[in-house]
Amino acid sequence: MSERWDEIVNWEKRKESEDGFFETLLKDYGVIDVLDIACGTGFHAIHLAKEGFNVKATDGSDEMLAQARANAGEHNVELEIGKADWLTLTKNIDERYDAVICLGNALTHLFYREYYQRAINEVYRLLHRGGIFVVDQRNYDAILDKGYTSKHKYYYCGEEIEIHPVTIQDDLVKIEYKFSAIEKYYLSLHPIRRDILTRYLFEAGFDEVRTYGDFEEEFEPYEPDFLIHVAEKK
Repeated sequence: MSERWDEIVNWEKRKESEDGFFETLLKDYGVIDVLDIACGTGFHAIHLAKEGFNVKATDGSDEMLAQARANAGEHNVELEIGKADWLTLTKNIDERYDAVICLGNALTHLFYREYYQRAINEVYRLLHRGGIFVVDQRNYDAILDKGYTSKHKYYYCGEEIEIHPVTIQDDLVKIEYKFSAIEKYYLSLHPIRRDILTRYLFEAGFDEVRTYGDFEEEFEPYEPDFLIHVAEKK
């Protein structure tokens, strides 16, 4: 699926939809050094590096990392890229960062409370005082309570792909990415609710959590497709 991921995202349209949100956010917090722990094919890591941030990009998938390296080369960006496990980040990474980012609904690949807490605890330890953890998720409250809808505008902007859930349960959302009648891919994700993920962040030691809905600070709870949390280690 990694070779198809950039078609799902559509880099040009996604960059337009984000409208510099993450670059502005990091600059507002005085961030210089960034660790991307779910870099995928490199979209955010590469664009942040272009904006002058010092970025280290990691992922758990060798295939995604290979594509990220190829994309960095195409964009003429020198980027440190390596493999890392969320549950053991501090065993493999010695540096401390002003910001850790985990985007693309990636954290919801975890299915157990213990794993969420361990991963978030690891992120907390990697941050300087005053640092931030930026993590996003699908709006699972809306999906579980109201059913699935999508503006097809902010995150997965590819035009030739149909994206919809084939399973919606309290403990599982399985999403189908359909390129054709015979080419389909599936992701199984844990539909964590906003208040539960926020609680995990506070339990890890974060002092403040701000949440944006589709890049807006003010929003109705069920309206956004995606939520972006900014957790601060004061």
